[in-house]
Amino acid sequence: MSAKPGKDSLSVTVRIMGKEYSVACPPEEHEALVKSADYLNERMTAIRKRGRALGAERIAVMAALNIARELLELRGTEGVAQPDAASIARVKQLRLDIDSTLALE
Repeated sequence: MSAKPGKDSLSVTVRIMGKEYSVACPPEEHEALVKSADYLNERMTAIRKRGRALGAERIAVMAALNIARELLELRGTEGVAQPDAASIARVKQLRLDIDSTLALE
């Protein structure tokens, strides 16, 4: 993917945290680009909602680090913990507890 559309590419506009970005991609990658942008937007928005007043750059770095860790876990990269089902459930519950507590403030 590139910033300028080439001969056989589309210019796709995606929205991330309220800002629009035009990205060039081959027609066959259009759906994957849109889904990737939606996923990134969800992750960055969640970080912004959970954290204090963070700048967009810091939010983007935090989201990138979280997504990179997920990728390494899926690849089974040595040194990156593979969570078990109980741990995943516990982390999800803790996240819900934290979000509920922050919503009350």
